[in-house]
Amino acid sequence: MSEIIITTSEEIPGKKVAEILGVVKGSTVRARNIGRDIGAGFKNIVGGEIKTYTEMTKNARDEAFNRMANEAIDLKADAIINVRFMTSMVMQGASEMLAYGTAVKLK
Repeated sequence: MSEIIITTSEEIPGKKVAEILGVVKGSTVRARNIGRDIGAGFKNIVGGEIKTYTEMTKNARDEAFNRMANEAIDLKADAIINVRFMTSMVMQGASEMLAYGTAVKLK
């Protein structure tokens, strides 16, 4: 895998954007698990972190991030700037995690 700079900022210190290659994105849709829902229901009563959902969202973010990075690598980008994450419900019990940013060439 090529090394590229990935940042939430719009500038990279010491670098200038030479060319904007376009928006790159990666997404994944994850569905809840009935077993997790039962455990989450108990946590909802007593309070505390729902670790299975924390792990599920972390994995979804990582997958979306990697897909975005791979799209930028395919474009031969040097960096992705203005990276953002977004979620949306696709259907009852299933959500999309989206990572997106602007692929650029640097000078």
